[in-house]
Amino acid sequence: MLLIMRLDQFIASTTPLSRKEAKRVIGQGRVMVNGEACRQASTHIGTNGSVTLDDDLLALPGERYLMLNKPQGVVSATTDSDHPTALDLLPTNLRHNLHIAGRLDADTTGLLLLTSDGQWSHRVTSPRVKCPKTYRVTLSDPITEAALQQLRAGMELRNDPRPTKPAKAMRVGEYEIELTISEGRYHQVKRMLAATGNRVEALHRISIGAIALDSNLAPGAFRELTEAEISSIP
Repeated sequence: MLLIMRLDQFIASTTPLSRKEAKRVIGQGRVMVNGEACRQASTHIGTNGSVTLDDDLLALPGERYLMLNKPQGVVSATTDSDHPTALDLLPTNLRHNLHIAGRLDADTTGLLLLTSDGQWSHRVTSPRVKCPKTYRVTLSDPITEAALQQLRAGMELRNDPRPTKPAKAMRVGEYEIELTISEGRYHQVKRMLAATGNRVEALHRISIGAIALDSNLAPGAFRELTEAEISSIP
């Protein structure tokens, strides 16, 4: 433990419980400090102290960095009363203080990054950093060479005063491309393809910067990022 803090604050920082709920479980005698029951929420936890709740040892987490293979129909939000969220796919003990770095539409699948590190997520999404995002795009009509050139050159979008920045576009199949963009405009990929006269049937994000979606992750599965992946965000 690197900090000295009140017991109720410590429990609220290491579990999904609020400070009010933490005080309640402390008062119920469910918390032990250094092996002894403690009912005082104001007790200060020292550097070498140990705290258990219902015999589970609690520890302050460091910053967390996760990748999730988002399934279709899951919204990129921490809470939603009508739809399952990305955080709903995680164990309860991992959700505390997590937020999403770079959202996806509900019908878009693939790489989603979640973290407790606000500065890191800002670098992922900041226009100044220009962190590229790559998508596998399935189309309703065959992709033409002229359309690929439009995407690569930058293009005008409907109801948008600025043309898009040049993108990387590679043909994968007759109805499929890989598209890399360095912006994050509203429904940008769908609007770009619409501007070529085509329509996106399916959209799957495969990478953000140097972080590629792990091929071993089934839809809905997640894993922690490696140190190399975390430090790859400039």
